[in-house]
Order: sequence, then structure tokens, then C-alpha cells
Amino acid sequence: MDKKNALRAGAVAAGTTLMMLLMSSPALAAIPDDGDDPGPGLSVAETLGLYVVAPIALFLVITGLVMVLDKSRKQS
Repeated sequence: MDKKNALRAGAVAAGTTLMMLLMSSPALAAIPDDGDDPGPGLSVAETLGLYVVAPIALFLVITGLVMVLDKSRKQS
């Protein structure tokens, strides 16, 4: 009986995956839509600054503010 349930579960999973793949449409990224104006791309330095350096800097600023404004520590 366990083999039958496993086979049924596998068939359902495979069928669901196949239907999702068949129903999804391609991105069509090569064909621009009306009103698209992508503009110039980012350089490597700009990309690293925006997605690596800026979040780390923001994290450090928030951490510093929490540490400075923390009132739970006793002032000696």
C-alpha cells in the first residue's frame, strides 16, 4: 500500500511541475514594452556600492545609534 501512495504522490508532483512549466510564459525580455526606457546600466563599483556597501553602512549606523541611545545600561 505504501508503494501505491508514493507512486501517486510522485505522479501528482510530476504533473504539477509539468503543468507549471507549460503554463508559464517566457519573460520576453528582448521585446521592450511601450514606454520602456531602461537607461544606462550600473558599473561594477556602483553595483557593489549599492548592494553591498550601502546595506552594511546602514546596518552599522543603526547598530551605532542603538548602542549610543541604549538606556538599559547603568551609567557609572
